[in-house]
Amino acid sequence: MTHTRLRPPTMADVARLAGVSHQTVSRVLGEHPNVREETRARVLRAIEEMGYRRNFSARALATRRTRTLGVVASDTTLYGPASTLFALEEAARAEGYLVSTVSLRELTMEKLAEALDHLSEGGVEGVVAIAPQRSAVDALTELRHPFPVVVVGGGPGMDIPRVGVDQHLGARLATGHLLAAGHRTVWHLAGPEDWQEAADRAAGWRATLEAAGVEPPMLLRGDWSPLSGYRAGQELAGWVGRGLTAVFVANDQMALGVLRALREAGVRTPQDVAVVGFDDIPESEFFAPPLTTVRQDFSAVGQRGIALLLEQIEGRPAATTPRIAIEPQLVVRASTFPSAAQPEGVPL
Repeated sequence: MTHTRLRPPTMADVARLAGVSHQTVSRVLGEHPNVREETRARVLRAIEEMGYRRNFSARALATRRTRTLGVVASDTTLYGPASTLFALEEAARAEGYLVSTVSLRELTMEKLAEALDHLSEGGVEGVVAIAPQRSAVDALTELRHPFPVVVVGGGPGMDIPRVGVDQHLGARLATGHLLAAGHRTVWHLAGPEDWQEAADRAAGWRATLEAAGVEPPMLLRGDWSPLSGYRAGQELAGWVGRGLTAVFVANDQMALGVLRALREAGVRTPQDVAVVGFDDIPESEFFAPPLTTVRQDFSAVGQRGIALLLEQIEGRPAATTPRIAIEPQLVVRASTFPSAAQPEGVPL
């Protein structure tokens, strides 16, 4: 029995079906303005009918451009980095770019250098580094790279363009919400010490209390996990009745652990202790009680991050500054308000 090997359709096949030249198909694919609409429509119908896909390798050889971007990431099991990675990939595809991702267990100088070398060998035109740890940002600042680099996260004093959510503002929104509800002070369960986001959230919490004339209470630390939140919640439960009535937790997963520990200790939320988280993970509205939290716009981070990178790659007019801060949003739910019917986003 003879088997016929099917080959993918070529640009010449599309041209024959549409009754146009190879150059016309190329102009349509390149969105050239000097193509009649009737001809453009005929070519596009032929492309769809044949299932034609561009040969990016051939295009790269012809144009000396790969239209491929690199992303370096770590801790992608966590909600924030995972959501950021997805948003970057989605934004790159919308701009007509492919994405090559390198996921690392740790963002050390050596590992980052290896990742950048790997992406360089793959012909990427630029790289976005998701660098939540301050040590990673320091390493990126020291490394030389043959292409533009944009950092998601990072901190002040960087020489590399960066984009991220305004973590300091998010913490101020959370802490101010609890103070406005009548709590005399707000405790804080922070994230790991090396994470810039954890440092910014803790700084926003502290600044809000000090601006209100309140001495910040003891700061607790976790590792972003529900288990670390549960253990901190057991410690926090011991302070109920001794001035603790409100807790701002640096992420929703740790807040989940805090809520369970308080519940097991017989502490009611929000009647005895109000709790605010950070991130607005999809499950947070189904916590018991539904969690008041700070929502991060990861889609905007992805779009602005890719736009900032393409401004450097393609020499676009700079419509944005090299330091972009996306505003977060406070989402109010039952963990800080006695009525579960309280609408989302309505401050007390």
